[in-house]
Formats: sequence, structure tokens, C-alpha cells
Amino acid sequence: MKLTSIFSIFLTILMFTTPCRAIQTPIYTYESLTKELRQLASKDEIEVKIIGKSEFDRNLYAVKLGHGKKNVLITGSHHGREWLSTHIIMNMIHTYVDAYQSKDSLRGHSLNIVDRVSIWFVPMVNPDGVTIQQKGVNELPYVLQEILFDMNNGDENYKRWKANGLGVDLNRQYPAGWETIQGSPRNACYSHYKGKNPLEAKEARALATFTNEINPMASLAYHTSGREIYWYYYNELDNLERDLLLVDTISTVTGYDIAYPPATAFGGGYTDWFIKTFKKPALTLELSYLVEETNPPLSVLREEWERNKEVGLLLAEFADSYLDEDRESTNE
Repeated sequence: MKLTSIFSIFLTILMFTTPCRAIQTPIYTYESLTKELRQLASKDEIEVKIIGKSEFDRNLYAVKLGHGKKNVLITGSHHGREWLSTHIIMNMIHTYVDAYQSKDSLRGHSLNIVDRVSIWFVPMVNPDGVTIQQKGVNELPYVLQEILFDMNNGDENYKRWKANGLGVDLNRQYPAGWETIQGSPRNACYSHYKGKNPLEAKEARALATFTNEINPMASLAYHTSGREIYWYYYNELDNLERDLLLVDTISTVTGYDIAYPPATAFGGGYTDWFIKTFKKPALTLELSYLVEETNPPLSVLREEWERNKEVGLLLAEFADSYLDEDRESTNE
């Protein structure tokens, strides 16, 4: 029997034998996320803060779980069509809080880890892009509708939309190899436009500023799709063994393949910038089986959640065991 078949059977067993919070199935919109975060803010273990604004003036929220002095950071929905990542993050927050309050372990992991390492989440980096992808543009001013229609190459279907509200691809906005990015359109577009300058997009600038403020020991960015883990951006030789240990651990738990980019790979992504700036491990996890230029269906959520339920705790445990609090580089 193939390893992938064994892993699928194992996940099916877990779904019916592991107690867990009910999976969130309605689509997370910016509005429903905001409402839920306001409710979560009343919990003692949770801190919710606004770290910036989107180009269309939507709030960018960060959620802190725990009271540890060290921090790790998990982000989602850098891209409009990748809001499945918001579902994973919100399920993670609820499940971890419930387990902490009831003093339960989760698959053998003690939630006391958040007393030493706080887990920060940014569930929706790109609320404008998510809203455009989910709802289209009919509710926007007519002039803006025309502009976005042009950015979408004359297509009235916005299900492929990745960019922010101004047509900038946020995960091509970070100052790590930005100048070498290939395949960027010359003008704002639904996908892949890197912008005129790094960190010109409000959302990317806000996340970079926030990351510098909390100085995470490790970071993980959820994207879709393909069930792969990207982790390498010219990591320093002294850090390779350390970083691979984390990657191997998360790959084993999720069943995702470890991607090894070519030597000519360009940067611009958030995790590229994090690795270069902080000299700490950063991973990009691609959720779901591969889909082309759209969002993965909600039907895949349960399996992806079972694959990723432990990931936040693994990140915190790794920071607690293998990473010190001293910054090894100067931020750019």
C-alpha cells in the first residue's frame, strides 16, 4: 500500500476518534472574522489588536494566544483566493484556547507551552483581496469597479483574484530579492504584480512593522494550494540543520512534501524576508490538493485541519527548545 494511502486512512481514523471543536464551515468573510475576533477578545488568554489598515481601510487584526515572553507568528490570507488559510488559523485559535482552559493536552502536546511561547496569528493579511474574491465588485463605487475589471483582464468573475485592492500581490512585496522577481506584470493586476517598490502596499508594510515589533523566533505563512512546504531562501549554512529539523517535523505531521527551490529562485515573499532579516526559520505551507487560479473548496477543510491541528504547537515547542531570544541580524 502506498504511503499516501496509509496517511489518508490514518487521517480518517483521527477525524472520528479525536475530540475537537466543530469545524467552521461558513466562509470566513472580513465581516464574520471581525465579529468573531471581538468575541474572542473577552478571553483572558487572548489579546486582539489592530496592526494596520488595508488600502480600502479594513482593519488588519493580530491575535495573541498566551503570555510567554517568546513569540512565534502564523499568518494567513496573504492572497485573496486563499481564505481557506483563515479557516485553519481560526480553528487553531479556538481549539488551543479550549484545550488550555480545560487543561487538556492536544495529541500529546501540553498547552502550557503558551505560558513560555506566545503564538501570534494574523488570520487575514489581505481583507480587501479576500472580499473582492468572495463577493466581486458590485458593491464598490462604479469607477473603482471599472478599474478592478481592467486589472482582472476584462473578466467579470473574480474567483482567481490574488492581489490586494490596488492590484498588488502582497507576497511579492517584501525586501528580499524584490529586484530579481521575474514575471511581474507591468501594471497592477489580479495576480503577480510586485508593485513599484517593496513594502509600498499598506498591508505588507503593516505586517513587516508588526513582525519587527514582536521579533518572532519562527514564522509560518499559510497559502494554497499543493500540500507543499517551502522553507529555504539562502538560509545561512549554520542554520540549515536547525531549520530542516523543524521542516521535517511539520512535514511528518502534515504529510506535505518538502519543496527544494532551484538555485535561481527569486524572493519577494514574506518568509523570504523573514529568513533573511531574522536568521530564524520561516515556512510557507500550501494547503489543499492543487487547484488552479481559484480557492480550494470548503469540502477539503476537515482534512486540512486534521493535517495542521498540531502545527502551531509544534512551532512554539521548537522555539522553546531550539531558539534563543537574541536577534542575530540587523533589520533592513
